[in-house]
Parts: sequence; structure tokens; C-alpha cells
Amino acid sequence: MIKQLLRLVPQNHQSSVPVYMVMLIVYAVAQGVAFALLAPTLEAILIDDLDGARRWLMLILSAIIVVGIAGYAQSLIGLRIGLALSQDLQLRLGDHLNALPLGWFGSTTAGMASRVIVGGTQELVSLFAHLIAPIVTAILIPVTVAIAMIFVDWRISVAMVASAPILYLVQRWGSNLYARSTEGQYRAGVEANTRTIEYAYVQPVLRAFDADGLGSRALKEAIGEQRSANLRAIWSSVPGLVLFSFVVQLTLIPLVWLVITLATRGEVSVPLAVALIVVCTRFVEPLNQAAEMGSSIRRAQGALRRINTLLNTSPVMEPDHPVDPSGTNMEFVDVTFGYGGDKLVLDRVSFTIPSGTTTAIVGPSGSGKTTLLRLAARFYDVEGGCIQLGDVDLRAMASADLLAKVSVVFQDVYLFDLSLLENIRVGRPGASDEDVFRVAKAAMVDEIVARLPDGWETRVGEGGTSLSGGERQRVSIARAMLKNAPVVLLDEATSGLDPQNEIAVVRGIRELSVGTTVLVVAHRLSTIQHADQIVFVENGQVIELGTHEQLLDAGGRYASFWHERKRAAGWRLTDRDGGAA
Repeated sequence: MIKQLLRLVPQNHQSSVPVYMVMLIVYAVAQGVAFALLAPTLEAILIDDLDGARRWLMLILSAIIVVGIAGYAQSLIGLRIGLALSQDLQLRLGDHLNALPLGWFGSTTAGMASRVIVGGTQELVSLFAHLIAPIVTAILIPVTVAIAMIFVDWRISVAMVASAPILYLVQRWGSNLYARSTEGQYRAGVEANTRTIEYAYVQPVLRAFDADGLGSRALKEAIGEQRSANLRAIWSSVPGLVLFSFVVQLTLIPLVWLVITLATRGEVSVPLAVALIVVCTRFVEPLNQAAEMGSSIRRAQGALRRINTLLNTSPVMEPDHPVDPSGTNMEFVDVTFGYGGDKLVLDRVSFTIPSGTTTAIVGPSGSGKTTLLRLAARFYDVEGGCIQLGDVDLRAMASADLLAKVSVVFQDVYLFDLSLLENIRVGRPGASDEDVFRVAKAAMVDEIVARLPDGWETRVGEGGTSLSGGERQRVSIARAMLKNAPVVLLDEATSGLDPQNEIAVVRGIRELSVGTTVLVVAHRLSTIQHADQIVFVENGQVIELGTHEQLLDAGGRYASFWHERKRAAGWRLTDRDGGAA
């Protein structure tokens, strides 16, 4: 565990690690030496050898001074390393999450990530600051005392060493017992975190359907299971802790019995026997301290294991020699993909998007339209075939270079709890206010500003809660405009918008599409009709491909889809007498 932990220490603190370990070893060995020196010191006192006792006491005092200096140094250095490790790990884990493929993220990711990044890193700070020292001293003090006893009586030394395997096996059994329960404790904690986040996020849905009881019940159940898991962890730690403490105390009995036996046989003096009994009690003391901190140590071990598991999760593969494409034409060549399991979402899909044109992906729900868009942004890697940009496989490009060439506008827009100005500037952080105002006007975001209390500086709330869905979509279009990427990916950008916001978003999309290569997933007729080509996808395969007029004339699946949409667009509510409602 300690080796794994030390490998995570930030580079700029690596030089402190040897100093920390040396101070820790000196701290533990000096304590062991001080304990071992009790034997000759007490013997000298009991036989009234005051000069000898003074000499031994001076040695003990020297050892205690070393203990104090080394203990202070290792505590200070350990705390500094722990804090640096915590800060560095949180940044590393955040960067690593950013590099993971989108497929890694699931329903429990938010809860798991928050527990690992926040709780796990704090456990490691505690490990460095408070727990490594007891682990090391629990090993080195008894070892030092046992070695030192060779110079007093080798039989005592052998007896101390012989107790080590028994203590190790008991401690290992208790650790394994507790480790199984801590995994359940961790999973329950992740579920409780996830339900808490979900409960806060979906309040509008719960209240709209008067289902607050459903959400709170799920949250209460998760919290209840977490409480039960915590209790199970506590109770599972008790047998191992009690047994280890019992065996540690039991170890003292044969040691004392051996000392008394040697004394009764006259092989050691009575004063030395008394001193050896005191030393034996000091021999088991650090073992008891380690037993008391066992559960904390094992929790830290679990946190370290989960952090390493997350850091070892494979990120999106980067090429050794990235290639920069010269064009912006995009081609899907026999693309095959699935989200795990046996079912394929896309099965040998092929089509080409000429540079500077707009291609619309059309098809029923679940046909793989949004998946095509996400593959084009390399949120996932294809399982078969390839996707090319400018005749270069996306996997041959650096991820940063690819994303620099692509603007993505999804149906679900997330805004940060920042000002409207800063939310648009996410598209290009270095953009000037003038550039932001220009794209905001083109996306008709400037119309929103008039009703906001602080104008452009108004904070929009977490997720953009102070704006409507259509207004958030306008901000998203403005972001994409500001980025000014040569390739634009649009996912149902006008879906569910009222007429006013749809007009604003469609206008923004048309301006965004000028001179760019556009791949758009859409259901609205206004988006489909003006595309340079339309790809109709069904059951993960391309069924038809052509212009709007060509596909209508063909009278196939697209034509049926188009006419269904036309009828749906003319649908309206009527009263019972047949009049318009």
C-alpha cells in the first residue's frame, strides 16, 4: 500500500519522500531503542547501580530527543506531502475524467466520481498525516526491541520474533473480513450520492407530476441502505479488532512466562526479569495502537485502490504521430458500433459529407442518429470501419486537434452558473466582448438580455435555470458561432422549441452553417428540407440517401416519414363540437 501511495506523490514533492521515510524510520527505531534501553536501566536501578543507571538514562534521554525531532519532522513533511497529494490528485482525476471516453460515464458516475475525488483524496491526506506513522512504528518498534533483546537474552528475542507470524495471520484475517464490508459501504455511499444529485436535479419533473414522494422515497431508501452498510462495516470490523487485540495481549503471556521461568531457574537475575517484563509490555504497545487504527487504515486502503482504478481506466487513445487533415469533408466508412452487449447500434454505415455542405440524419427513434454524431466528435471510438475528416482517420488525429475543428450543439444544453457573457465565451475563452456581442446578436441572444436584471452580467444559475429551454439553445448556438470551427455537429437543436425560439435558433444555425461542413440530426421539417443531402437511418443502417426532392420522388421510407411529419405539423386540439380549441 505504501509503495502505491508514494507513486501518487506529485513530482515537485518526490524529493521530500526519502526525507519523510528516513525521519519516519528514525522516529520508529529511536522509540524501539528507548524501549529496549529500559531493561538495563531498570536493572541498574534495582541493583542500586546509580552510576550505571545514569549512563543508561542519558542514552534513553538521547533516544527520546531523537524521537521528538524525528517525530515532528515526519509529521510536518507528511502533512505537506498529503496536502500536495490531495490537490494534485483532484486535478489529475479531473483531467483524467476529461480524457475518458463518453461511454465510461453512466448513471452512477457522478456519485462515484464525487466520492473518489473528494472523499478518497481526503482519506489519503489522513493516511500521510496520521496513519503511515502508526503502520511503520507498529512494525519497526517491535522489530527493534526484538533485535536489541539479542544483547540482553537471545531467548527473549526469539520468542518475540516467533509471535510475528501469528499476529500477521490474525491481522490479515481481520483485514479481509473488513475489506468485504467496506466495498458494500462504498457502493451504498455512491448510490446515496447519486440519488441526492438526482433528487436535486429532477425537482421540476417530480413536482410537475406530483411525484415528490417517489423521488424522496428513492433518496431515503439509498440513505437507509448507506446507514445499514455503515453499521455492517462497523460490526464486521469488531471480530477482527477484538481478536487481534486479544492475540496481542495473549502474546504478552508467554513472554512474561518465559522471563519468570528464566528468573526462577536463576538464568537471569530478578531485577533483570522485572525490567524484561516492562520491556515486553512496551513490545506489544505499538501493536495495540495499530489494531485500534485498523479500520481507518483499511478505509484508506480502499480509497487508494479506487483512485488507482480510476486513474488506470483507459482514456481515449492518442496517436503517436498525429496527422492534421487538410480538408473538412467527412466520410463514414462501414462504421459499426454498439454500447456493449450483443446488439449493434450501427451496422456498416457508410456515407460522405462533402466539404462546406449540410447533411441531415433522419430516422425513427433509436435508429442510431445521435450515436453517429457522437462518433463524429470521437466521444466514442468505432468498433469497426472508420470515420475520416479530410481523408484522415479520426483516430490518427490528436483529440485536441479534432475538437478544435468541431463545434457541437446538443439538444440538452448545460449552462454554468456564470454571467450570460461568460457562458457564451465558453466557446472561445480568449474572445473579446465585441466578438461575444457579435455572435450573440446573430443568435438573437441580445433579445434575452433586456429582461435580465443585470443585463449581460446576470448569472444564469446552475444549468441555466433562469433561462427557458429555447433561450439556453440560443446561447449554445452563440457558443458554436464564437468557436468558429469548420465542422458543425447539431443534435435536434430545434426540438421542442416554441415558434419564437425556433425562428431564432434556425436563423443562428443557418449563419453557423455558412462555409462549414454540417452534420445535423433533426426532426423539424424546416431543418431537413434545406439540407444538401439527407441520410435516412433505420435499425442502425442507411436505408436511403439523397436530396429532399430525390427521396420524395423515390416514395420510400423517407417519403413516408416526411408525410407523417407534415400531418403531425398540422395537428391541433379541437373541442367536442369539432371546432378549434
